[in-house]
Amino acid sequence: MTHLHAGLSSETTEKARLELNENPDTLHQDIQQVRDMIVTRPDIGFLRTDDDFILRFLRARKFDQVETFRLLAQYFQFRQQNLDMFQSFKVDDPGIKRALMDGFPGVLETPDQQGRKILILFASNWDQSRNSFTDILRAILLSLEVLIENPELQINGFILIIDWSNFSFKQASKLTPNILKLAIEGLQDSFPARFGGIHFVNQPWYIHAMYTIIKPFLKDKTRKRIFLHGNNLNSLHQLIQPECLPSEFGGTLPPYDMGIWARTLLGPDYNDETEYTLTYDALHVRENCGGDKDLMKRSQSAVEPGTLRQTDRETSTPLLALD
Repeated sequence: MTHLHAGLSSETTEKARLELNENPDTLHQDIQQVRDMIVTRPDIGFLRTDDDFILRFLRARKFDQVETFRLLAQYFQFRQQNLDMFQSFKVDDPGIKRALMDGFPGVLETPDQQGRKILILFASNWDQSRNSFTDILRAILLSLEVLIENPELQINGFILIIDWSNFSFKQASKLTPNILKLAIEGLQDSFPARFGGIHFVNQPWYIHAMYTIIKPFLKDKTRKRIFLHGNNLNSLHQLIQPECLPSEFGGTLPPYDMGIWARTLLGPDYNDETEYTLTYDALHVRENCGGDKDLMKRSQSAVEPGTLRQTDRETSTPLLALD
């Protein structure tokens, strides 16, 4: 077994072979072939090309080398085209810090039944006077940078759940096509993560309208992984077992503490009254490429544990199904 498989369980190694076409015998050759393509794009500054880094892109594209290189190029190109987002791309950036402390994103400690990491967003917690959408997106991308270092997650992937309870029309009006397109480019087109499902719960009608706006920007594979559950979580539980979910989503786990992931990134000694000391510096673009107390928040979900509707067939059926 290659050193690139160190730390992987035998089950995950086998999953990579069956689902991602990963072959330990040709792994270094696959990586080198992707690396050799870099000369075809002299317009892009490829700031990192080591084996471990390229491997996560191969896994994200099931070892299709052409698609892998396209994703690798888009990863760096997105950063070059959005320098303002990545010049201070670390947890001690004030905008990223505020977003993390407000729970953007939340990251559950318990994976789902397929080993996928679950990210959650409580949309109504978006205080637009504190957090710009761009800073929330930066915090999500930084969190994914940290998580994707784990080879198990490179193979198993992620799940995203967005709770739209109490998300107002006024808040939704700030989700312009331009910033939604930016998020799609950053997450769908330019990041080496496998998203097994994106789940909307308790979404109002105007979120359906928003989805109609962004749908043309989504790849077919992405559209097939988006589920709109409404206020009936039966369909969510058919895809993610309740044992893996907090009570806000009808799960058996305790209510989610919004501070868990922020404390993971900011360090164990951090609290609302002191400055943090641990800094995670994610990949920076080249520079020549041209105090207030933060309050922890919990979910503001309107659906209380034990009161979920179980009979509304119209809202329980996902509008889109996984292939």
